[in-house]
Amino acid sequence: MKKILYFSLFSLLLIGCKEQKPAETNYVSPAPVFCEDSAYQYVKEQCAFGPRVMNSAAHDSCGEYIARQFQRFGMVVHHQYADSKLYDGTPIKMRNIIASYRPEASTRILLAGHWDSRQWADNDPDESNHNTPIDGANDGGSSIGVMLELARQLQLANDSDKVKIGVDFICWDAEDNGISGGGDESSWCLGSQYWAGHHHVEGYSARYGINLDMVGGHQTVFYREQYSMRFAPTVVDKVWAAAQRIGYGNYFSYDEQGGYITDDHLQVNRSGIPCIDVIGSDRENGGFPATWHTMNDNVKNINKETLKAVGQTMLEVIWTEQ
Repeated sequence: MKKILYFSLFSLLLIGCKEQKPAETNYVSPAPVFCEDSAYQYVKEQCAFGPRVMNSAAHDSCGEYIARQFQRFGMVVHHQYADSKLYDGTPIKMRNIIASYRPEASTRILLAGHWDSRQWADNDPDESNHNTPIDGANDGGSSIGVMLELARQLQLANDSDKVKIGVDFICWDAEDNGISGGGDESSWCLGSQYWAGHHHVEGYSARYGINLDMVGGHQTVFYREQYSMRFAPTVVDKVWAAAQRIGYGNYFSYDEQGGYITDDHLQVNRSGIPCIDVIGSDRENGGFPATWHTMNDNVKNINKETLKAVGQTMLEVIWTEQ
């Protein structure tokens, strides 16, 4: 994935979905139960296409799958196609997928994450793998898996009229193709860069956005990322407080702060919508998860408990938004 750390700290198959118990709390949430088994299955199905690298058949087929799933859940789907170039001049065909719940609602929030995967395992301990594409189960697939389950829950709740706001799910393309080891930040997040200058709906606005990234790894913790604190501190407070209320404060940590990370949320902020980054860090060693940009970023290393913590927190945010 991406990204530049400016200072260190760092198909549908529902299978036996059981509610996991978070930390003890007396709070009764109005939100439904997030099914981590369902989210995991969506991650698995994305990876089954193969690495979702730009200009590949696997990429295009998975894009169709993601759009179909959102449509199945009653979302109105927009397709944003665009031509771009990687930092080395390689031409690419991009596709942002935007799925809208209650598109007629004037009050909206935005949930986002990238769906492409990196074409170089350039952080793998085996240098012979550095030019090999990765599955991107956590780095890409996990965010989409969580959003698809959120969309399914919104469809189930639609008739009860419990959620009155509109929700836009944006699946960014061409996020994970930037220059290895740092360098020009503009080489990352090409899909969100395009969207920031060409919103999918003319005059589009949202109260705020939440970008999800690497939300399914083992030993994962979420720190308060510093661009998020600069541009949208009240949204950070909203999300971290929601996690605390429902017992997932051990995942959404107040103990330490994260770094400044170049991710898709920056482009949303630059387009005028306050947006935060919920991005996984390694709980034990700091920095990004150990599978980041390696061949080990596969379904075997997806943790359902992390998917649950993030998904349930997002449902709490949606269901309590007025």
